[in-house]
Amino acid sequence: MSERQPAAPRPLPPDELGFERIVYEKAPPRATITLNRPELLNAFDFQMLRELARACEDASWDDAIRVVVVTGAGRAFCVGANLKEWAESYVGKPNEYWKWFGAFKDMHDRLREIGKPTLARINGIAVGGGNELQMACDLAVMVDDAFIRHVGPEHGSVPAGGATQWLTIMVGDRRAREIVLMCEEIPAAKAAEWGLVNWAVPAAELDAKVDAVVENLVRKLPQTTRYAKQHLNFWRDLAWHETINHARDWLALSMATDEPKAAIERFLEKK
Repeated sequence: MSERQPAAPRPLPPDELGFERIVYEKAPPRATITLNRPELLNAFDFQMLRELARACEDASWDDAIRVVVVTGAGRAFCVGANLKEWAESYVGKPNEYWKWFGAFKDMHDRLREIGKPTLARINGIAVGGGNELQMACDLAVMVDDAFIRHVGPEHGSVPAGGATQWLTIMVGDRRAREIVLMCEEIPAAKAAEWGLVNWAVPAAELDAKVDAVVENLVRKLPQTTRYAKQHLNFWRDLAWHETINHARDWLALSMATDEPKAAIERFLEKK
């Protein structure tokens, strides 16, 4: 990214933003943000998190944009962090992880506070932070042959970047515990039944469903929609702000312990 810092809250053409990890497109009244590391199943790295935050900021400033769609390139929506990168850059380096998590937190805040409806177009699997990303959106439509899964307790981490805060709100306490503690795949149909996503559709119908939802949303008034969204965010925001900085510090310190190191090494040996 080579863009200079903006001097005023004015949106820019996407090609002036210099993104490398995401594709940001505007076709008013819609903007689309596509995570674009398909070879790594759209895993987050620090640069991607920063680019996502900046794209959300730009979309929030653009009055021509009424709805923001978030999706992934290739066969996955997002699998959260790349464990190989974590092993190289963050395990045993709690201060570096603390910085990484700050970018993750900022991305979530920009997305949740974007001031207009957001729709997750879940084109493939959503694992770990990928599920937390789609949960941060207002609505979600998912291909019916994909699944959602959390794996933190298997890999020496805790899904405290949205999952532990919001799953109980979305699916209830018992189901939240099942998702987080058992680390099993939640098929798209079950995710829709539980309220983790709004719709599960065949891949051939995904874009038509996204278009229909966008067309519905853009018929609503932007100011009242923004304020309604702010009120709907109350419980999510309360859970988030009460816990996220504690999670950031605890997870950073945990990177200095043996558990994540051993778990990630075991995972990488299997690949």
